[in-house]
Amino acid sequence: MTKNRFLLLVLFTALVSLLITVKVYAQDPAPTPAAATVPSDNEVNLVAKKLYCPVCPNTPLDVCETQACKDWRAQIRDQLASGWTEQEVMDYFVKQYGERVLAEPERGGFTSLVWMLPLLIVALGLVFVGLVLKSWRASRLSRPLVQPEPQTGISKQILDKIEAEIRNMD
Repeated sequence: MTKNRFLLLVLFTALVSLLITVKVYAQDPAPTPAAATVPSDNEVNLVAKKLYCPVCPNTPLDVCETQACKDWRAQIRDQLASGWTEQEVMDYFVKQYGERVLAEPERGGFTSLVWMLPLLIVALGLVFVGLVLKSWRASRLSRPLVQPEPQTGISKQILDKIEAEIRNMD
């Protein structure tokens, strides 16, 4: 009987342990009101990565340490805290400073050429390589399999005379 009690005690302990861990995993920390309204640095940087510094050429806003960039990041934080969406923030900066602040140009109008040009260049390159390979193959196929004998500059009469002498030697 003690063996059964021991087995029941082990099973009961395992069941309680599982229930405790399930309860721990099921708990959801309640967000504090301050944390819900103030965006994190990661949220600000997600927007800032998509914008370029107004002072430094070709420098993303999230890594630039100029005062202008710090001000822009603070402005992004305020706008996100006010409930603006990422797209609204981006549209605001484009309206204020033009499309040059975007890290990725809009996909429409003349700027669509920026997106299509690399694909067009790759396609033309592949066509060119295909044509070159086709011409190489055609030139290789047009060559005769047996190469013509090289011309030595010796007349046919002399070659016949040499061959006759070689035959007579046997």
